[in-house]
Amino acid sequence: MNPISVRRRTGVRRANQGQVSMWSSLVVWAALPLLAASNYKSRDEEELLNWCIKSDHHKARPGPESNLYKQCQPWKNRSCCTEELTRDIHHDNPYNFNMNHCPGKTLSDKCRKRFIQDHCFYECSPNIGPWVVAENRSWRKERYYKVPLCASDCDVWFDSCAEDYTCTNNWARNFEWKTSENGTGKTNFCPKDSSCDTFKSVFKDAKTFCETVWDGSWLYTNDSYPCMRLWFSESGKNPNDKVAQMAARMLAKAKLNGAPGWSDGRLTLVLSAGLILAMQMLMTVL
Repeated sequence: MNPISVRRRTGVRRANQGQVSMWSSLVVWAALPLLAASNYKSRDEEELLNWCIKSDHHKARPGPESNLYKQCQPWKNRSCCTEELTRDIHHDNPYNFNMNHCPGKTLSDKCRKRFIQDHCFYECSPNIGPWVVAENRSWRKERYYKVPLCASDCDVWFDSCAEDYTCTNNWARNFEWKTSENGTGKTNFCPKDSSCDTFKSVFKDAKTFCETVWDGSWLYTNDSYPCMRLWFSESGKNPNDKVAQMAARMLAKAKLNGAPGWSDGRLTLVLSAGLILAMQMLMTVL
């Protein structure tokens, strides 16, 4: 995937520079009320750009890895995950999560590949600081919420899984966790009285799928606006760096003395919507 490119028309560059300055100020001021009501833990730009989720598997701080496994390889230069974990993502599943939860149905290779890429992003990405909120679960104390995912990436993910089967639309909340049949620990089972159907029947469209399957982790975002790439070529730079930098910079400029801290993430949607809108407004004059 190519990084987000900033288009400039040379004939109106000077005028645009003035507009950028004006809109930048307006955007920051417009976002202040939203920031005051937010649950974000930090507005320190450096901290936001080097954030690993507090969980059983993430590193304390992003750094280089000599190697990461297969689909996780693109993050090896600056990563929140280890090589051992990336191997587990592809083979053993560190959470004992069963993607083949519908009896008699096996997730297709192309669909499984997209979910592995999503898992690599979750475990490895150092660019989620501006969207991290608190969550009180046994294996993690933080999560990211409403991260802007490029619509084209979401569309490809959904199309890859459209004919596969599932029994619930929210994989983070709705499963029942019981002891597995092989006795290796608890794993996910379909909710009582649920039935299995295709992804396209359960989710209807790509937007609903991406925004629902992991309980609001993603926000379906037009490619013309700043948005995250689910996966990118290991030979290129991480295109998500620029998106995180823009969001972190806006949060840092809008620091408020005495602003409330973060708690359970319930108000995060307010800030996420405001932050995306502000970023979109800024991009229109670049």
